[in-house]
Amino acid sequence: MLNRQHIFQTIDRATKRLCQGFKNYHSSQHAFHPFEEIPQPKPISVHQSMLSSLCRERPYEAIEIFRTQILQSGVSSIDEVVVAIGLKACRGDVKLGCQMHGLAIFSGLDSFLTVSNSLMSLYCKAGFFEEAFGMFENLSSPDIVSWNTILSGFQCSKKGVEFAIQMHREGVAFDAVTYTTVLAFCSSVDELSILGIQLHALIFRHGLDTDTFVGNALVTIYARWARMSEAERVFAEIPDKDLISWNSMLSGYNQEGTRGLEAIWVFVEMVREGLKPDHVSFASVVAACGHERNLNFGIQLHSLILRTGCSAYVSVCNVMMSMYSKCEAVSEAKEVFKSMIEHNVISWTTMISLDEEKALSHFREMRLDGVLPNEVTFVGLIHAISIKNTVKEGQAIHGQCTKVGFSFKQPVSNSLITMYAKFGSVEDSMKVFGEISFRELISCNALISGYVQNNMFQEALQAFQTTILEMKPNEFTFGSVLSAIGAAEPIPLSHGQRCHSRIIKLGLETNLVVSGALVDMYAKRGSIEDSRKYSRRYLKNPWLLGHQ
Repeated sequence: MLNRQHIFQTIDRATKRLCQGFKNYHSSQHAFHPFEEIPQPKPISVHQSMLSSLCRERPYEAIEIFRTQILQSGVSSIDEVVVAIGLKACRGDVKLGCQMHGLAIFSGLDSFLTVSNSLMSLYCKAGFFEEAFGMFENLSSPDIVSWNTILSGFQCSKKGVEFAIQMHREGVAFDAVTYTTVLAFCSSVDELSILGIQLHALIFRHGLDTDTFVGNALVTIYARWARMSEAERVFAEIPDKDLISWNSMLSGYNQEGTRGLEAIWVFVEMVREGLKPDHVSFASVVAACGHERNLNFGIQLHSLILRTGCSAYVSVCNVMMSMYSKCEAVSEAKEVFKSMIEHNVISWTTMISLDEEKALSHFREMRLDGVLPNEVTFVGLIHAISIKNTVKEGQAIHGQCTKVGFSFKQPVSNSLITMYAKFGSVEDSMKVFGEISFRELISCNALISGYVQNNMFQEALQAFQTTILEMKPNEFTFGSVLSAIGAAEPIPLSHGQRCHSRIIKLGLETNLVVSGALVDMYAKRGSIEDSRKYSRRYLKNPWLLGHQ
């Protein structure tokens, strides 16, 4: 049995080399040709033909070879390796897999570890983890493939890590696949970051840090935790960098939002190394161009995307729309939208935000297209309506938000508060605010700002005083309340002075929003000396000093 297992693993590793030979043929007929000439094909021919079909991403051909072999030569002509390859060809099709499972039991091949591992893999991919785990528990001598198969089947990262710890306690030596899987669990849960770093130390100790798959996983987790210096060091140590290695670095730089230049540089270096970018590469580098407002390079990338056929990916087109929008090339963004064969919620949401005058029209088209809006869609739509439309239309959209359950989402609620305030319907703003179960500072800021916009300065001050009892104010909170105090003479200046003391205590006096509001408040309340003094102290812009 061990020899068979070794043979199977050897064949699996040789698959890519084998496929290169089959790529020279002009059709799949050559793969079937030996069966036409040999009535009783040898098992090794079946292995090779099935593996070549899998390598060429034609699992149905592998299944057909499997079926033909049984029909022509009977169940006794297949071995455990053929069954294992057949199970791999099922690609998560549990119905077909169950039929093969039954065949394996009938032929007595289910006792082979190779078959058991393939069955567990099939059930895990199909979402039948309990069945896979039950098979695992019945194995007398599971190997590392068995452990790794079950490990990869865990949907909950924490439970997956617990299983890996169990592996370690039972003396199972981790391999590259084990480390890669556990690192993926660590990257998805922030509290597992320490474990990820500890695993890196173990990986280094066992000499697996130069393995491409392990290196890619390490780059991914460090990028996920915004520790790009560590990601750079790991990336530099990978001897055989593949596309995933480069894409991981691209994504890492891009997610920070402030390192677009590094992302663009990585993309250029990747192309110089001879790697062909895929849709993931393009999505990252185009987003980087948007962060950097680099329209020229973005246009060049657009041309390259068209030539490589990656414009067929909705995700790439969505990022291109966003890039053009950030670069204020709205017409180009609209052209990208028109060229798309398929649109998803991100495409429509971007279009609604881009074209505020036709936002309602785009929203209706999106619904006719069968695309369901999300909370970001409603935030963009509400913002557009508050600029170009009436309170009646705003209330209609509010009704739709409530109908689909989004009106209680914080971003949507905040947008509704702001929208009603702009329409002068502060009562509606207060109603929305009162319906928020768990209020965040941004909600309080929206209400205070709404009061100020509608000259309800006493109410703004009261809302501010309530806010500071529950949470820590920020520059926008102070900016609004200082505007209220500056504009309302009935409010004693002492309130503004107390705000000033609180601002100093929180270290916000040098913030441009706050310092400008302070200087403006003192000036409007007739305290010219204080206005000049704080203008010189806080404001560095000569224009602002001259203005004051």
